[in-house]
Amino acid sequence: MLDHALLDLIAALRRSFEDAALLQRQALEERFQADVLLGDVSWETSYSLPGEDSPPRVRADLSLDWPTWSQSSYRSWSIGEPPEDLPEVVVEVALRVQRLSHAPDPDVIMTALPAASPDVGGSVLDRSGPTLEQVYDEKLTSSQWAAEVSYEGTITLAESVLEDPTKLDNQVGALGGWVASTLVRLADLDLKFLGPDPKDLGGA
Repeated sequence: MLDHALLDLIAALRRSFEDAALLQRQALEERFQADVLLGDVSWETSYSLPGEDSPPRVRADLSLDWPTWSQSSYRSWSIGEPPEDLPEVVVEVALRVQRLSHAPDPDVIMTALPAASPDVGGSVLDRSGPTLEQVYDEKLTSSQWAAEVSYEGTITLAESVLEDPTKLDNQVGALGGWVASTLVRLADLDLKFLGPDPKDLGGA
């Protein structure tokens, strides 16, 4: 049985990204996974700006990790037993620029990205360093580049939120708009992109 708190958070994030920010969800990229050994649950999905080609030039990969101890904490709370620690969800947003014809300058990428996210559930997501990726075609005759920067943090689900999940909209509502505006800044950088042909290494 899936915990209602996690599903409520997923629903709130979808409203923030899709209804408020009008971002386009990449349906084929969505995954819901459970670790059968450890019991951890994770959810992943991807968003792009509306009207982008396929694959998009810029993309946001959103992931939630719901650890086993958070499940236990939530279930203790739900049956009236005060937990030692309130449940937490690890949130990661990876912002990606892809289909580049040349290796990008990391400094150019980082100048378009803020050091941290806006407030999300009483905390912020901190920025990591950039990762550059080069992907070749099967014949090793051509390649394309991508750059990715991640933001990661932890959301603590306060009792007030557990009692009234509608409050999650206020806690995570700003995240969708922030991701959308950041993707726009990345798309506006003076970078050389390959054409939209999906055969061209198809969204490495």
